[in-house]
Amino acid sequence: MDYMILLQALYFILPAYFANIAPVLVKRINFLAYPVDFRKKLGGEPVFGSHKTWRGLFFATLGGLLIFYLQQFFYKADIFTELSLIDYSSFPVWFGALLGFGAIFGDLVKSFFKRRFAIAPGKSWIPFDQIDLVIGALVFSSFFYVPSLWIWIYLCLVTIPLHMIVKHIGYYSKISSQKW
Repeated sequence: MDYMILLQALYFILPAYFANIAPVLVKRINFLAYPVDFRKKLGGEPVFGSHKTWRGLFFATLGGLLIFYLQQFFYKADIFTELSLIDYSSFPVWFGALLGFGAIFGDLVKSFFKRRFAIAPGKSWIPFDQIDLVIGALVFSSFFYVPSLWIWIYLCLVTIPLHMIVKHIGYYSKISSQKW
């Protein structure tokens, strides 16, 4: 395994990782705290669930944009350029919003299927709980940049344990009520 490629892939996906964490960080903000599915049901089950809110969608997208903006700033200042998988100066800042939106959209798709399989919100569904953000972010970003198959594989494989570690940190620091 080429560790530099792995580090570049992780740096590239940072906006999506942050987007995935953003809804938990802003859960006490009442702004847009309304379910994305408008509390509608499909087959007697919520479409996504009450915990998937417009607030989360908004702040995840904004978070992806902000992290990408920082990556652009660092790239232009010749900081972290060796970690850059892409030329950040040739992408508009809203590319980060695509990564962030893609991450949270992947989470919504996964939640839709969890409800169809009667898996309770917050209950672990390995590996889908971990890789939904990667798949969503890479699908949405592929409109402007298509990473190699190895990048996809590396990110999916490394995100599984990283996600579990971050969830445990969130749980033990009382940011999240769930270990997984």
